[in-house]
Amino acid sequence: MPLRVIVGVAGGIAAYKAVSVVREFVRRGHHVTVIPTGSALKFVGLPTWEAISRNPVPTDLFEGVAEVRHVALGQQANLIVVCPATAHTLASIAGGFAGDLLGTTLLAATAPLVLAPAMHTEMWENPAVQANVETLRQRGVLFVGPDSGPLTGDDSGVGRMSEPETIVNFALSSLTPQSLEGKRVLISAGGTREPLDPVRYLGNRSSGAMGVALAEAARLRGAHVTLVHSHVEVPLPHGVDTVAVSTAQDMLAAMAAAQPTHDIILMAAAVADWRARTLSPQKLRKADQPEYWTPELERTPDILAQLGETKTTGQLLVGFAAETDGDASQRESNARMKLKAKKSDALVLNLVGDQVGFGEVETAVTLITASPQSLTFEGTKSSVAGRLLDALPEL
Repeated sequence: MPLRVIVGVAGGIAAYKAVSVVREFVRRGHHVTVIPTGSALKFVGLPTWEAISRNPVPTDLFEGVAEVRHVALGQQANLIVVCPATAHTLASIAGGFAGDLLGTTLLAATAPLVLAPAMHTEMWENPAVQANVETLRQRGVLFVGPDSGPLTGDDSGVGRMSEPETIVNFALSSLTPQSLEGKRVLISAGGTREPLDPVRYLGNRSSGAMGVALAEAARLRGAHVTLVHSHVEVPLPHGVDTVAVSTAQDMLAAMAAAQPTHDIILMAAAVADWRARTLSPQKLRKADQPEYWTPELERTPDILAQLGETKTTGQLLVGFAAETDGDASQRESNARMKLKAKKSDALVLNLVGDQVGFGEVETAVTLITASPQSLTFEGTKSSVAGRLLDALPEL
């Protein structure tokens, strides 16, 4: 469900990173209103905020008086993030100052407030700043960062604003029901590659985006997540254990080793079905091959089926099936046969092709169980991943 998110931006050099925070919230389908302070606009201009947020950007306390905008924005918000939160901003929030639109909005809001501080180390460690931080923490305000690293100029130390994706994930986790708290979730992602020689391989077009989105969504719901990934083309999520693999055999070994200690297993990886029966130790030169070359292939191990055979009582196993058949009923029939054959508890069916399914695109999946009914979810991979996980308790 889309959230109404306010991103407050204070006047610090890290304001440029707040642009990516806004973009990430928008990418995940949320409605974002940016409220920059006057100082913030000296670092990043109004057109940038409006273009990235896709919404008008209010800046003046005396604009929209008839609609009581100075309090309405805060009243309507589901989540508020201030990044960067400068030393002056922390003092203003702690003191309840309402000298600008951001200040009145924060006072009128009841939504969770997340602050991402950014300042030089000496400022962050100043007793006055730390006293304000402690006051805000006692009031329930949430802090993400600051991190340690390069600062403005030649300085380095604590005070660097957290990375945009970290801020967004932390902020959303403050709203997400902890439905998987205490659970250990094992997820596979990406496409395996089966070498033919030292430079060539058999593979597929999977980007790993769905598996990564599932890992992020599971972590936000309180789970301890292990992600076994093979050649993903999207950034790996923060806060999860990751295991890098390459071939189907590698992935089978990693998944089998982790299976006994996990409660939920999501086999989202696109595993190559075939591998070379004999791997050439040298590059196969085109000049040495005939006009039509047919390498001898053998099947790779069926990871989902093997996990189904070794599944323990109470362990939930969910497989994924990519289908290209244009007939929806035939796709579901194929998926139901796979569900039974692999001894999984559920199967996620998705249509893939040249323009759908692969990469950072809108997607539609159908969750199939032994029940004749099925559930279909559409949207971004992040939103679909969350809805899939929210449906798991019913299984």
